[in-house]
Amino acid sequence: MTQNIQLLNWVKHWQEIFEPKAIHWCDGSDKENQDLLDKMVQSGVAVKLNQEKKPNSYYFQTDDSDVARIESRTFICSNKQEDAGPTNNWAEPQKMKQDMLKVYRGAMKGRTMYVIPFSMGPLGSDKSYIGVQLTDSPYVVVHMRIMTRMGKAALDILGNNGKFVPCIHSVGYPLEEGQKDVKWPCRPIEEKFICQFPETREIWSYGSGYGGNALLGKKCFALRIASVIGKQEGWLAEHMLILGITNPKGEKKYIAAAFPSACGKTNLAMLIPTIPGWKVETVGDDIAWMKFGKDGRLWAINPENGFFGVVPQTSMETNPNAYNSIQRNCLYTNVGLTPDKDVWWEGIGYDCPEGTIDWKGRVFDKNSKEPCAQSNSRFTTPISECPVADPEYNEPNGVPISAILFGGRRQTTIPLVYEAKNWNHGVMIGSVIGSEITSAVIGLTEGELRHDPFAMKPFCGYNMGDYFGHWINIGKKTESDKLPKIFCVNWFRKDNGKWLWPGYGENSRVLEYVFNRCNEEDIAIDSPIGKIPKPNAINIEGLTISNQEMEMLMKIDKKEWLNEVERTEKFYELFESHLPKELSKELNELKERLNKLSD
Repeated sequence: MTQNIQLLNWVKHWQEIFEPKAIHWCDGSDKENQDLLDKMVQSGVAVKLNQEKKPNSYYFQTDDSDVARIESRTFICSNKQEDAGPTNNWAEPQKMKQDMLKVYRGAMKGRTMYVIPFSMGPLGSDKSYIGVQLTDSPYVVVHMRIMTRMGKAALDILGNNGKFVPCIHSVGYPLEEGQKDVKWPCRPIEEKFICQFPETREIWSYGSGYGGNALLGKKCFALRIASVIGKQEGWLAEHMLILGITNPKGEKKYIAAAFPSACGKTNLAMLIPTIPGWKVETVGDDIAWMKFGKDGRLWAINPENGFFGVVPQTSMETNPNAYNSIQRNCLYTNVGLTPDKDVWWEGIGYDCPEGTIDWKGRVFDKNSKEPCAQSNSRFTTPISECPVADPEYNEPNGVPISAILFGGRRQTTIPLVYEAKNWNHGVMIGSVIGSEITSAVIGLTEGELRHDPFAMKPFCGYNMGDYFGHWINIGKKTESDKLPKIFCVNWFRKDNGKWLWPGYGENSRVLEYVFNRCNEEDIAIDSPIGKIPKPNAINIEGLTISNQEMEMLMKIDKKEWLNEVERTEKFYELFESHLPKELSKELNELKERLNKLSD
């Protein structure tokens, strides 16, 4: 166990509130993990999958009301509402704690309270932080074991006097003596709470057992709380993938990239290049923590130890490396379950076997309009299972970042790739990325641009205007030539309803261009929006893409871009006095450059 008095007192305090029937200190061992999985199989919570097809893998179904992060029930409980900013739900911290204490009292009756010590980031790294989560969900325990460095090793690092981020979680379903449990205990949506307290660096979650609502190391700690710590300490906690890319000469660089959801983040992280001699390896597919090294460069770690990815449309055709990562030692949630205890989902690459059970527990009807696998169904697998896991993914010092990419799903306006003129211009680019709404999003107009600054809108733990300012300040902490170059990419441009760029593995051609620009190759020219590739700077050999289509991919339309500026001006008004003056200056200068363009 531990001699850490602060931790012991904290656990005792919450034991008195939650009133569990037992306490279990998690050691992260194989035996502990197997015992928990066996008990969940025995109770009907989990299904052990076909060991020939999916060795050491398990299947779970959630309640219908507990299938995703719930932004409407996620709160930043800062002392002042202004500090949460216009893009977060705010709640007064003391009142929220009073309200949650009412539902926390006795919430673990009849259950075991698990104490989960975990490290976000490689064990012992100066870039890592220790958290401790209390939970009454064995599902959470086995997932935290994959997603973090969990157990005795983290407790040893904490030592007798170490500080930790306290993470409190309950599914909110106490059991009275003799009461039968349900398969997926949780509360209705309106009774769920996911709360971050920035000043005290605490996370309190109640009522959900799913994903980022319950695996508190993930979005709650690694982004919402870590973004606050990063602002205070002078580093970046970002919703970014990290990949290593090696050219045919054996030279390697690392790139971080931020995209809103549905923009191909995991596909890029595990990319298989189509151009000969190039190699891409994965450090992480979701989160990057970047701190300055002694050399003045930004060095990044992936604070996670696994992938918690969306399953549908993952196949040998769309993403072979992701598909191969989930064939063993994997936990599946809300996919289909075949009669021979394998898994199935839409886009897997073959027809659904007869008699497959859908994510709601019914025999799947192929003629039904409802999918077999829930659209947000997930796989949870260790990074070590990835065939292209970067050798440095567990390196305590992290990896040096040469470039940062921002991008969204845009059918018009935004070129395939362009480069920021300088760091502040790059911050402006990151601050206004977003995606056009598809018809699947209720309550918004199709084609409307939904801003998602830095892909951090749901995950920034404080006022986003101040977050922009923090990025500006990061640029002042080192020489400009040591900062990563910043690029904007857009794989989704269309002409007459047709994709102009093939995407997927062909995106390696854009990465090659970025790589070469990081070597200061003279392959870019100035434009009003930033530096764009010279003609023929992007290798399209072997592609059935015309010079005219490449021109369309790189086209800068004055009218469209002035509309973009106008939208940005309205968006920036949200942040009032918190908007850094540097961003207003960059936007005004962009407008001036565009107005000089001929129509």
